[in-house]
Amino acid sequence: MTSDSFSSTRLSPRRELKPSSAATVSAGAGPGRPPAELLRRLRARHHGADPVTHVERVPARAGEPAPWPEWAPEELRAAFARRGVVAPWRHQAEAAELAYAGKHVVVATGTASGKSLAYQLPALTTLLADPRATVLYLAPTKALAADQLRAVAALELDGVRPACYDGDTPRAEREWIRRHSRFVLTNPDMLHHGILPGHAHWSGFLRRLAYVVIDECHTYRGVFGSHVAHVLRRLRRQCARFGSTPVFVLASATSGDPATAGGRLTGLPVRAVTEDTSPRGGVTFALWEPPLLPHPAMDEAADLAPVRRSALRETADLLADTVVEGVRTLAFVRSRRGAEVVAATARRALDEAVPGLGDRIAAYRAGYLREERRELERALLDGELLGLASTNALELGVDLVGLDAVLICGWPGTRASLWQQAGRAGRSGDEALAVLVARDDPLDTYLVHHPEALFGRPVEATVLDPANPYVLVPQLACAAAEAPLTPADLDLFGDGAKEAVEELVAAGALRQRPTGWYWRHRERPEVDLRGEGGAPVCVVEASTGRLLGTVDGGSSHFLVHPGAVYLHQGVSYVVDSLDLEDGCALVHAEEPDWSTHARDVTSLSVVSVRSYVDAGPVGLFLGEVDVTSQVVSYQRRRIASGEVIDTRPLDLPARELRTVAVWFTVSPESLALAGVAPADVPGALHAAEHAGIGLLPLMATCDRWDIGGLSTAVHPDTEAPTVFVYDGHPGGAGFAERAYGTAAAWLRATRDAIAECGCESGCPSCVQSPKCGNGNNPLSKPDAVKVLDVVLANLPSEADADEGRGPALPRQDERAAAAS
Repeated sequence: MTSDSFSSTRLSPRRELKPSSAATVSAGAGPGRPPAELLRRLRARHHGADPVTHVERVPARAGEPAPWPEWAPEELRAAFARRGVVAPWRHQAEAAELAYAGKHVVVATGTASGKSLAYQLPALTTLLADPRATVLYLAPTKALAADQLRAVAALELDGVRPACYDGDTPRAEREWIRRHSRFVLTNPDMLHHGILPGHAHWSGFLRRLAYVVIDECHTYRGVFGSHVAHVLRRLRRQCARFGSTPVFVLASATSGDPATAGGRLTGLPVRAVTEDTSPRGGVTFALWEPPLLPHPAMDEAADLAPVRRSALRETADLLADTVVEGVRTLAFVRSRRGAEVVAATARRALDEAVPGLGDRIAAYRAGYLREERRELERALLDGELLGLASTNALELGVDLVGLDAVLICGWPGTRASLWQQAGRAGRSGDEALAVLVARDDPLDTYLVHHPEALFGRPVEATVLDPANPYVLVPQLACAAAEAPLTPADLDLFGDGAKEAVEELVAAGALRQRPTGWYWRHRERPEVDLRGEGGAPVCVVEASTGRLLGTVDGGSSHFLVHPGAVYLHQGVSYVVDSLDLEDGCALVHAEEPDWSTHARDVTSLSVVSVRSYVDAGPVGLFLGEVDVTSQVVSYQRRRIASGEVIDTRPLDLPARELRTVAVWFTVSPESLALAGVAPADVPGALHAAEHAGIGLLPLMATCDRWDIGGLSTAVHPDTEAPTVFVYDGHPGGAGFAERAYGTAAAWLRATRDAIAECGCESGCPSCVQSPKCGNGNNPLSKPDAVKVLDVVLANLPSEADADEGRGPALPRQDERAAAAS
């Protein structure tokens, strides 16, 4: 439903880099200065107002070692000692003891706290003691699995035979891994698509499975997390059929209530270890707000909303500055295209100072070919690269030793991700610098001026909903295709399983027999775990046939539509054609002086109301909705000025989505009493909708690209002025439910963010949205505050989800038909 969008409006002149410093870097000098001094130098290069709104000092911490468990063999202790581990930290030993005793456990501690040892210790001890035992390790990314493979292989333990089994594994090696590897590292996608459907070939491995390790389990949230929860239940089902009951050991970044989240993910009782006893270097954490840009002419100032310097350009300049200082830096950027832009801009700035110095910076993102990703990881670890602009593909536990600074371009969506990204620096225990560069966005602006919302606050709980019928129905279809379902299996898959099986039977996908429910089709169900809207689209250079990369199907309408500008490792391409049926976009190399921005239109209808709060002139609702959206055109904008050149039509198919939404209604009479004229109601609701979407990630583990919205002065289903905010995933991802449950706090933060913004009529920092399909028109900032004042004055302090229940409309059975 949503897509990244970038603004290149009115860029300020690039800061001058000192050639003498750059020459020093090219000779290989190190940083040689503490983070506070580096931050002072970065601020000094910024002319005008100080961009730093707050500096937080996170103090260093000493570690608390613990003795090795008595059951850990000397061979394993010696192997860890060779790798520099002389004793575990207390939290590692505690988690390892629980796992070795057969308890399912999640260790939820900070970045670089050594969570790997917590599961390696019991798992490898068991492998050494029992020559037939096996271990399955699951990581959300291939890079993390490859990193863990290097770590386990480096221990050089006889008979363990660790191996990666994923989409990059050559087919010639797969049979050997199935037969001989005792420590298989893979990802949920391969478990879903390869291992579980081929369980007969994996019977020996599954029969002897002792441990299942789920690394970075906090990433399994929303629809993806709900799918993975059922993939794990399918794994447990197959293990039980082969006679094994593995212990689950989960590793997570610090998160709220990890035991509950781990239990929901695995369907098992999970114990939590949360006290981080590892040593940590101090972190200097700065909140950085790019400056407002001057208007091109004073006589235009009254008609233009204030615009801040692009966070992408600001991050690129900071990345170039830190490389000039000899500081090894990782810049996290929210989107693939943004990572490319930051890397290319920083490279250009460095090459202007010292030709060739730009080669010390590169981009890293999903969609690269395997060989490119591995080479970039090696170059960063070896020090050939000093700066890397990456998507969150490197947020997870890949061991990036020796980084000095992290730049975070825009709020990453959750406090858990913020600290995970900041923790990439200083991994060797040294002091580190982290900088959050705010985008021109309501939430980013709110956070850099309200540091109390970031520091000293607990991180969010992971949100997933295994009972989501749009997840449960197709997952049960997959389970039935692997082996007939039985009544006992319905208990394993939890709430809603019985109803989901009935839908599959009614749709003709399952046949009920006395021994269970049988899959009726020759082909397996096609299920996309990551909810990305279909198979990936290959991006191919038309003149050579060279595969440049891939784009997920859900983003293809926005990123590779005909005429779109596509970036790959700093090289610009223009899309000639998009064949959705064959999953291919043909492009040609071109360096246009414009960027492209897709525009879409959306309509929404209410299907059913699950729960509501009647607050007099205000109503708050949670329910199912049908959303129809279509990318209908794209704008071309001048890169140098942001000027709109033209808008060109597109002929792309509409997309339909049944999901969960939260919405509020306000009576026209209460709006009139608050001083909102009828003509201003559409702009008031539209502005409140934009700001509400921007601030919801403060309450839920999502970002604004996970959610969508719609507002209207009179909606046909509510017959009142209404603002909808909905999950951008089929069946919902839990975000709208979280918004409903925290509506008063969410809308209060939204109201304050709008009211406290210094602009007069609305700007990207408060009510303008980078993904608005209507071009941010109409918007009324002052009237949005009045609307939210009315809502907050009537809404209870907390919405009670059990207050009442609206009339439920009949549920359609297309989910089951789709699964079949």
